[in-house]
Amino acid sequence: MQDRLKIYRLVPTAAPKDPNWQNSPPHGEVVVRAKTAGDARLVASQAELDFMEIDASPCEGNSTEMASAFRSDKLYTVIEDTSCRFAPNGPRGVIGGRVRIDNLISTQL
Repeated sequence: MQDRLKIYRLVPTAAPKDPNWQNSPPHGEVVVRAKTAGDARLVASQAELDFMEIDASPCEGNSTEMASAFRSDKLYTVIEDTSCRFAPNGPRGVIGGRVRIDNLISTQL
């Protein structure tokens, strides 16, 4: 049986000049279809560009996913969306807003 997915909004809570944004640019509000609020953070962070996809160095381990702003409760809050604007049926993933892919700078010239 497939888990029932819910709709979550990831909303920036930190001011644009907050120093916590220094490692990741703000994306604005993003809407995802996910299992839980924690899973919503993972879905959004997986939509970002990862260092393994370009010529860049990792910040920790084998992925830059842990450095995502979406994972920080100081930068984003997760709110369940019960407005029915988006159907809960469908694949797990980003369904609204824009996830920036300039979170990493390539060393390719």
